[in-house]
Amino acid sequence: MQTISASETDVQESRVVVVYGGTSAERDVSLKSGQAVLAALRRQGVDAVGYDPHEAGLTGLEQLAPEQVFIALHGRGGEDGCLQGALELLDIRYTGSGVMASALGMDKQRTKQVWQALGLPTPGSVILSGSSDWQDVVNQLGLPLIVKPVHEGSTLGITIVNSQDELVSAYHEAARFDAQVMAERFVVGDEYTVALLGEQVLPAIRVEVPGGFYDYEAKYLSNTTQYHLPCGLSGDDEQALAELCQQAFAAIGGFGWGRVDVMRDSTGQFWLLEVNTVPGMTDHSLVPQAAAHAGIDFDQLVMEILATAGWQSDHEAA
Repeated sequence: MQTISASETDVQESRVVVVYGGTSAERDVSLKSGQAVLAALRRQGVDAVGYDPHEAGLTGLEQLAPEQVFIALHGRGGEDGCLQGALELLDIRYTGSGVMASALGMDKQRTKQVWQALGLPTPGSVILSGSSDWQDVVNQLGLPLIVKPVHEGSTLGITIVNSQDELVSAYHEAARFDAQVMAERFVVGDEYTVALLGEQVLPAIRVEVPGGFYDYEAKYLSNTTQYHLPCGLSGDDEQALAELCQQAFAAIGGFGWGRVDVMRDSTGQFWLLEVNTVPGMTDHSLVPQAAAHAGIDFDQLVMEILATAGWQSDHEAA
């Protein structure tokens, strides 16, 4: 990843618009992320305003005349390359990954195909439809397996399937969120998440959920979810995990900041699940927790992310 730098004067004198909310299924989380980011920018003396594109779309954003946009818009419309492409056409700098990486990262199945082509470990998967041969899906992936929307985040629409009979209803649940649905081999083991900030890999977090599944409630609502920092891995294993996540993020062209989610099975093998190019920035979110453990407070984290704005085209061209 390319080194990012921006003078404090340049950042503070630029007009920054924090874009959050939107119309995706992750709207509520995005609102919380954006409000937290906006407060941090203002505490640092940045000329910053918030904007919800649900109000007046791209026209309303243009009227605010931003010099930089901090993207806190999770899900489709903000994390999938659409907003990134519009901002590039308007010649407005923005945080995080560019058009290609954002679009690819939002598509779980194509992300996995890239990883597989590069020999990176990720669980097998198949695309489902209403006419799928359910027995064949089970034969290919085994049980348990997990069914999820291809283009959705925050574990929305995800179901763990323990029998063939559960597979059809799981498909229909995922299809409520996306026209494309996938089934993936379920990896039994510990779940880790690794945040990347510029060239720095932040400390890995091991996520432990009493109910056993890190779903939407466990992520954003529950106070019983445990986040282990340090994660409990040996130094060598954590270094191997960090290197794997760097490779996974670079493989899709990720830039600036992001998060990679990983499972570790009983043999010690790590398995890549997905990448997030606009991770959450709420009080329950994982990137701020990892940054804090590395000695980076929330305000500093926001400023470092803001410093990524404007480099994406050069990075993807390279």
